[in-house]
Amino acid sequence: MNRRQIVAIGAAVAFPGCATTPDSDDTNGEQPTSDELLESAIETRRHMHDLTARRTMQVDAPDGSVERVERLARAPPAKQRIEVVESTDPDTPAGSVTVTNRATTWEYNPKTETVDKQYHPNKVDTDGVRLVLEDLRSNHELGYEGQETVNGRDTHVIETKPPAEDVGPTINLVVGETTFVVPLRVTGDPETVDVSRTIWIDDEYRYPIKERNVVAKDGETLHELIVTYEDLSIDQGIQSGTFTYEPPEGATVVTDGSEPEGVFESLTGAEEILPYDLPDPDVPDAYVLDRVTVIEQKPKYGGTIATLWYNDPNVIAKELYVAVRQQQRFNPDVLEQIEFDGQTAYRRDGRIRSIFWTCDDLSYEVSSLVDDSPLLEIASSIGCS
Repeated sequence: MNRRQIVAIGAAVAFPGCATTPDSDDTNGEQPTSDELLESAIETRRHMHDLTARRTMQVDAPDGSVERVERLARAPPAKQRIEVVESTDPDTPAGSVTVTNRATTWEYNPKTETVDKQYHPNKVDTDGVRLVLEDLRSNHELGYEGQETVNGRDTHVIETKPPAEDVGPTINLVVGETTFVVPLRVTGDPETVDVSRTIWIDDEYRYPIKERNVVAKDGETLHELIVTYEDLSIDQGIQSGTFTYEPPEGATVVTDGSEPEGVFESLTGAEEILPYDLPDPDVPDAYVLDRVTVIEQKPKYGGTIATLWYNDPNVIAKELYVAVRQQQRFNPDVLEQIEFDGQTAYRRDGRIRSIFWTCDDLSYEVSSLVDDSPLLEIASSIGCS
C-alpha cells in the first residue's frame, strides 16, 4: 500500500481556456462568495488540531470502477491513521492499514501479511491540503453553484477550473488528507478535453467534505473521481494510541530508512547520548520545542546528527528546525555567502529556506518552510556555540 496513493483514471496534457465568471447573484445579501468559503476553509485547516471521518472514494474509468471505504484519523500535519474497511481496489484491499507519526510510517498489506516500516525522523512536514486550497483560491476560476445536502449536512458547492496555461499532470485532492495524485493522460486534441473540480464545503465546519474531479471530452465524461467524508468530526479529540502501531502476530516486518538513536522531549535528554553540547537558540515566542531527534550516519553523511524541531502548536505546519552535525554536509559553491556577527555563513532559498555555517568541529543549519521565519536572528543567537 503506497503512502503516495496513485489513482490511474486517465488524463489530459492541457486544459481548455477559462473565462473568469463571477459567483451567482446574492439575492438575500447573506450568500457567501466562493472566495470567502475557500478562505474560511483555509483558516479552519490552518488551526485544526484533529480530524476523524469515514471516507469513501469512488473511481469510474473506461477500464473499470473501484470503490474504497476507510476510517480516517488525522492530527495534521504529521499524524495519520487509515484503516480500509471495504474495497474493490485490488491494490488496497480491505484490512489494509497505514499509520504515520512524526518519526515512523507503518503500512500493512493483509494479502501478503507484510508490514513496511519506514523511519523518517527528520522528515519535513507540509500541509498539503492547505496549500491546495490556497492554490485553488488564488489561481483557479471559481463558480458558486448553490447549496446541497451531503450525508445530512448542509454544504456550499464550488466549481473550479484550472487556468488555461496550467498543464500540470496531477490533481492533488483536498478531501481525504492522504494526497491522491490523479494522472491525466488522454489521446487526441487537448483543446477538446475539459477538466473540472467541484468541492462541497460544510456550512458548519466551513471545511471540504466532498470533492468530484471529472475529465470529459466532447461533452462525454471519460473519468470521474469522487471522495466524500461521512461522520466528520473536527477538534473533538482523538483516542490515545491512535498514531502508534503494533504489527499483527505472524506478519513480516520490512524496515527502511534511518532508525533514530532516540527521539527526546528536551535538550538535556538528547545530550545524554550525544558527543557534543546542543545550542539553545532564541526562537520566536509562538514556537515551542517539539522534539529532538538523534541519528547516526556515516561520517560522509554528517556523523552524529541532532535535529531540534520547533513548531507553533496553534498553526499547522508552521515549524523550523536547527540541525547540528559532526561533518559539513552543505556545498558552499552552490549557495549564497553571507555574514552575521562576523561569522561566514551560506544561505539557501527555495521551498526550504536555510542558513548553514561551521564552527570548530561542528556544522550548523537553521531551516524553515515558513517565509517569515527569522532565520538570521536564530542563527545569530547560536553563533559559534
